[in-house]
Amino acid sequence: MYEKVDSSLDFVPRELEVLSFWKDNNIFEKSVEIRENAPIFSFFDGPPTANGMPHAGHVLTRAIKDLIPRYRTMKGYHVPRKAGWDTHGLPVELEVEKRLGLDGKEQIEEFGIEEFIHECKESVWKYKTEWEEMSERVGFWADMENPYITYENDYIESVWWS
Repeated sequence: MYEKVDSSLDFVPRELEVLSFWKDNNIFEKSVEIRENAPIFSFFDGPPTANGMPHAGHVLTRAIKDLIPRYRTMKGYHVPRKAGWDTHGLPVELEVEKRLGLDGKEQIEEFGIEEFIHECKESVWKYKTEWEEMSERVGFWADMENPYITYENDYIESVWWS
């Protein structure tokens, strides 16, 4: 009645084959383009901070965040998925303070506020490649080529006017 399942199947090569097919054939892009005139379901990735290595919790989060947009796409919606990067805030500042051996406002001012801001902006991209590779490997579909970046003026101003 059923074909016997080959228990010796190695799933990793099969997984890589599927991911490669998706990438080589622009399946994500096509899934968005084919529904351009359909009702829109908006999805904005709650952005990770790329100044830390992704871990198992991030893999879980990526998988869960991918479920809703895929479901809505299958239900016929146009679901643009804009990726983002959280590039400011206390975690970034604390990481840079620690790396530079600074402790608190006075030492940051002595170091130079503009230079400190520059260091913060540089630090947020430290693990960007690892984040992109992890996202691709778990099959997370998002527009990583045109992300929103929270330290850019366009993003900051959009929050002001919303």
